[in-house]
Amino acid sequence: MSPLPAVVFSTLYPLPSTLLFMNLTRRRGTRAFFITLGVCLTALAIVLNITWIHNNGRRLAIDFLGVVLFSILIAGVVLNTVFLVREVRRNERQDSFLKAVTHELKTPIASIRLYLETLQRHPGDEQQRQRFYAIMREDSDRLLATVETVLKAGELGQRQRVQQRTRVELHPLVADCITTVILRHHLQPEDITLEDISGSVRLFVLANIDDLRTAILNLLDNAVKYSPDGVHVTCRIGIQRYTWAVLSIMDTGLGLPPRELKRIFKRFYRAPSNDQVKIKGTGLGLFLVRTIAVQHGGSVGAISEGLGHGTTFELKLPLLVGDPKPKSSLA
Repeated sequence: MSPLPAVVFSTLYPLPSTLLFMNLTRRRGTRAFFITLGVCLTALAIVLNITWIHNNGRRLAIDFLGVVLFSILIAGVVLNTVFLVREVRRNERQDSFLKAVTHELKTPIASIRLYLETLQRHPGDEQQRQRFYAIMREDSDRLLATVETVLKAGELGQRQRVQQRTRVELHPLVADCITTVILRHHLQPEDITLEDISGSVRLFVLANIDDLRTAILNLLDNAVKYSPDGVHVTCRIGIQRYTWAVLSIMDTGLGLPPRELKRIFKRFYRAPSNDQVKIKGTGLGLFLVRTIAVQHGGSVGAISEGLGHGTTFELKLPLLVGDPKPKSSLA
């Protein structure tokens, strides 16, 4: 008896492509409606105001009042249109997030259930059972990772949160995260390399080690996921302007167009994928990275020469000088 084919899982939860197309068409129609409505109202207000001023051209007080009211009216129409369009886009991202999370939760659960039913009906030999156990353990790890990502996003979204920050050395932490990602994705050690361009200088930052580990793991996972044709990731740790510790993670994967370099850090946002490559995810990973970086007084950015040229992510954190005592802070 061989392991269950992947097609079995896809037939359990088929993708309703027709419904997705209808939803996408309806959303685009809603956005176009609000934009058209705003433009028409603005044009109508301008025509009415010009006509009114023309008919009352000799009354300066009335003209002045009309201009003020006209400006308020136009500003209200523009702000209302912008707000509605943003709400439509936000709803689209939230819908995409719910679909992605539903898929990420359903797939490992369905896999585990099928393997358990297979073992119950056909126990098989010991070697086969161990192989099934390993697959179910991987699926449970994937399920746990999705749940932890969603919980972490909710936790970091709180405006004030007590953090226990300590002195953290970057090189050992990044090396440990690389080992975790290599094991998680079944990679070879040479697939992800670490270069320390700071020489013999040990770089420390003041950080919540769990949050910082989450940020680094998300950047590494992102580099691996968006390298479908082979993983070649290079990590570098260095100093910038003697005050910043910079972690650069470079991949040779799909790359990004310039317009997506800032959008990818928004909550629930996922860069559009082509028909040949479908990347799974919840749209929360890079949002978590940006939130953690900002809460630690740093920043994160993306650099890419375009599609097919890979992407470089730079995580910048304030360099710690001295050996302060652990302390709590509000983030």
